Amino acid sequence: MQKVKLNILGLSFSQTQDNAYVLILVEEEGERRIPIIIGGAEAQAIAIQLENLKAPRPLTHDLFLNFANSFDIRITEVIIYKLQEGIFYSKIVCSDGKKIVEIDARTSDAVALAVRFGCPIFTSTDVITRAGIVLDLEKEVKSTTENTIENEFAQFNFDELQEMLDVAVLEEDYERASRIRDEIVKREKAKI
Repeated sequence: MQKVKLNILGLSFSQTQDNAYVLILVEEEGERRIPIIIGGAEAQAIAIQLENLKAPRPLTHDLFLNFANSFDIRITEVIIYKLQEGIFYSKIVCSDGKKIVEIDARTSDAVALAVRFGCPIFTSTDVITRAGIVLDLEKEVKSTTENTIENEFAQFNFDELQEMLDVAVLEEDYERASRIRDEIVKREKAKI
């Protein structure tokens, strides 16, 4: 199997399924994107790690990371190896330094673990050929996100935003916390 390295482009609400999100992966050396429908909990787990937010208590994927670290187990890579009837199949490649083991996993869980372990995500040329699409989502996502953040938080000052961020993290509303954090960062950059 020839592997193609993928990066996470972003997460968005699913337009076709209620209470679902779309994880968008993009090939590192190309234009094709792979949209994958995932659940809200997995989207939240990926988003909080990408945004460097900390939950008050370990989430399931954090618990797995802590467990693996305690026993010197590393995830070396995640491979999305098959697409069948609209379902992506993935495996997590683990190592304890002596042996390598491949474990079957849902793609959403595998990606949530990949971002925690800092390991690469790959797919096969067959999967990206079948599922890959070419879109200019970056401009659209960035524009939509910036407009939403401006409208949602424009009336709050820096201290109020910081309080709102603390509350959102305590309430485990990580999606809102990441939007607030983005607004804080945007304002800090504007000061420079």
